[in-house]
Amino acid sequence: MTVAHVLWYATRATGIVALILLTGTLVLGVVGTARVASERWPRLVTAGLHRNLALTATALVVVHVVTTILDPFVSIGLVAAFVPFASSYRPIWLSLGAVAFDLLLAVLITSLLRDRLSHRAWQVVHLLVYVCWPVALWHALGTGTDTRLHLVLAIDIACVLALAVAVWWRLSLTSSPAIRRFGLLTLVALAVLTAIFVMAGPLQPGWPLRAGTPPALLGLRLLSEFIGR
Repeated sequence: MTVAHVLWYATRATGIVALILLTGTLVLGVVGTARVASERWPRLVTAGLHRNLALTATALVVVHVVTTILDPFVSIGLVAAFVPFASSYRPIWLSLGAVAFDLLLAVLITSLLRDRLSHRAWQVVHLLVYVCWPVALWHALGTGTDTRLHLVLAIDIACVLALAVAVWWRLSLTSSPAIRRFGLLTLVALAVLTAIFVMAGPLQPGWPLRAGTPPALLGLRLLSEFIGR
């Protein structure tokens, strides 16, 4: 196995695992807002696990970005990892990844500087993680080469269901019917739109070309996959 093979598989694996860990981070964050605790599972454990999952997910995202840049199969520069539409390779879906990475970095940096920020400022920035997650999911679905694999698709569905159940449970505890109704409608709308997108896009033949893969590179990709790339 060549270095290029290692980078290729590392990019795919770290992206998938990072999405799983980010989902777990959000689920714990949603649960934590309700201050759920018990004698066997105190809030201190939830907070610690939440923090560790977040740091691990961020580390994997960094590895995902670095391996993507280093992979010689497609030229994606360092700037494209931070700036949307800086690459011609699947520009929309790669740009979503850049946006998700920027949001994740903003949350991480402000968390590290939490003692120097007002609680209000930290809280506002921290809420960006709830924007980061769906953007990262659509990035994975749109630009990932494994979306059509049954295992990967099952993982994506499990992540969506896990977060949806956590949010639904949290909304059921709110005392405001208006907030609960708005939250549930938003949740259902996002889930339906994502399902429609997946069925009409990544699961359909010819999606790589429609997603923005250069035709010449697409032919090279098919050849490399045929020989075990």
